[in-house]
Amino acid sequence: MLFEFDPDQRLWQDTVRDAVAKECPPALVRSVVDGGADPAPLWRTYNGLGWTELTDPTEAVELGIVLEELGRAVDPTPYLATMTQFAPLARAGTWAGQSGAAAFGGVNARQDQEGWVLEGTARHVLDGDRADSLAVVTGEGVFVVPAEEATAVRTSVFDPLLHVADVTFAGVRVTDDARGTADPERGRHLALAGLALTMVGACRRILDLTLEHVRTRRQFDALIGSFQAVQHKAVDMHVAIERARALAYFAMMTIAADDPRRRLAASMAKAAAGECQALVFRHGVQLFGAMGTTWENDLQFALKRAKAGELLLGGAAEHRALIAEECHATDL
Repeated sequence: MLFEFDPDQRLWQDTVRDAVAKECPPALVRSVVDGGADPAPLWRTYNGLGWTELTDPTEAVELGIVLEELGRAVDPTPYLATMTQFAPLARAGTWAGQSGAAAFGGVNARQDQEGWVLEGTARHVLDGDRADSLAVVTGEGVFVVPAEEATAVRTSVFDPLLHVADVTFAGVRVTDDARGTADPERGRHLALAGLALTMVGACRRILDLTLEHVRTRRQFDALIGSFQAVQHKAVDMHVAIERARALAYFAMMTIAADDPRRRLAASMAKAAAGECQALVFRHGVQLFGAMGTTWENDLQFALKRAKAGELLLGGAAEHRALIAEECHATDL
């Protein structure tokens, strides 16, 4: 596998970066949090740009480029959940323009003479409270149902821009046509790699803002960026981000190539992203002198997005354990 973007991918990266800078500036992100602005127009923009059409597994790297840039911008739309959790489980062509979410556990399906009945509560469903459709993973298969059939209650989380909800299915009836043949395990690989790239993008934003700060902040009649201790922390942040980024794109490449290593690669990506955010969060706050946690500083949004990502779909410790188990089982 090649670990460098080809010319088309570099052009795609530049195009996406320019579009995100224009359509999702920090002012818009703050208006969503402070003023309750509706991110729906931004979601429609992504649809218009064709970014919701990146559903073919062979386009995983191109999707990853979008996810990294949206993570850097702290995107307030349901793009992450729709494209990396819902889309891999839904039938192609059945949800164009709609947002979606995935319930990976907590729901059971039983069959009767009239079809299927869904019962249970899926907890911590990303965008479960604002999705148009839900992909529900059960032991009997994956069911795609309209969101209004379930009851969603949004829960308070560290990142005020993320929507996380508990979704309850109380005797929801669905037909056999709603049951798909998607492989939940393969879908989870994309969910992990996509979340890892989102975290990497947020960490990159933290580093960019930190470098801007240390290049202008003066202490003891000198720029603090000239201090060796500050430089060492900035370098550590950069190295951690590049390591996590490389592993995340490797995971995307294994998905695109249908490589059997994708399960291990996805866990490696999520573990590296979790370790990265821990270091970048700590150093970012320290180099800002704790000013980065104040409400007036936009750094807080990237800090919260990176930290919240660690808490979704398993943290670094959990995925390191999975990696160790996998390596032990295959005598690597």
